[in-house]
Amino acid sequence: MMTVPLYCLLFFAMWTLLVVFFGIGVFRVGNVLLGRAKPNSFPADTPHGPDWYRRVARAHANCVENLGPFGAVVLVGHLVGLTDGSFANLALAYVAARVAQTIAHIASGRSLVINIRFTFFITQLVCLGAMVVMILRHG
Repeated sequence: MMTVPLYCLLFFAMWTLLVVFFGIGVFRVGNVLLGRAKPNSFPADTPHGPDWYRRVARAHANCVENLGPFGAVVLVGHLVGLTDGSFANLALAYVAARVAQTIAHIASGRSLVINIRFTFFITQLVCLGAMVVMILRHG
């Protein structure tokens, strides 16, 4: 049975795919198809592309880095029967903060925006920490 936390996990996975598809894929494929770049012009270990593109690439990597821990906590919560109430609300808040952090990450590299982005990251850590505490208390 799908629950709010599982829907949040699914949404987070889809968000991660949308960021890579629209933020990275369209840029790369477009440049290759228009003859502006070769398919091997995008090495992972070398900065390339405009600033916004590099921010998108980093935002995507950040989504990938955080999807696993969130997924593990949601799945363990589901297995122990935490599917609604505060646990579900924390999952919703986590995903909202993740989307906001990604948008802020892509929008600008200015100090103010970086601080806002960090606030969204801290929000996610607090949500995830609270979810883990709930699992430990329940289990």
